[in-house]
Amino acid sequence: MRYSFRGMARVTGIGGFFFRARDPEALNRWYARHFGVLPIESRAYDDPGWFQDRGETVFSAFAQDSDAFGAPEKTWKINFRVSDLDGMVARLRVAKVAVELHPEPYPNGRFAELEDPEGNRIQLWEPNAASIARDPASRRRLGED
Repeated sequence: MRYSFRGMARVTGIGGFFFRARDPEALNRWYARHFGVLPIESRAYDDPGWFQDRGETVFSAFAQDSDAFGAPEKTWKINFRVSDLDGMVARLRVAKVAVELHPEPYPNGRFAELEDPEGNRIQLWEPNAASIARDPASRRRLGED
């Protein structure tokens, strides 16, 4: 099913991702060091957040018994788009972060899986040309929309 929101108020993106951690300062440093996701250190409104490149974001609920999140008490997983999956996996492995590269590509790109130090699941995704071509802005530039 396809929805149209032209001319209507709508969500334009994810403005933040907030979650509890046993050691928030250490976990914020881990995400900054390995992924460049910069936390707002002072929690002041003048501090810049993390500015993302334009790209597809998937938003989807999963069944309660899904194993996609690791341990049963974990209720979320984040997917980061990456420009060079092999390079990211190599850099993580050099840093002694366990990461599993999916053996085969999918119709929308390539993936890898890992966990942060508190056991939260992270998926890395390198979109392929077919995925990038779905971007409505790309179609508008090409006169297709």
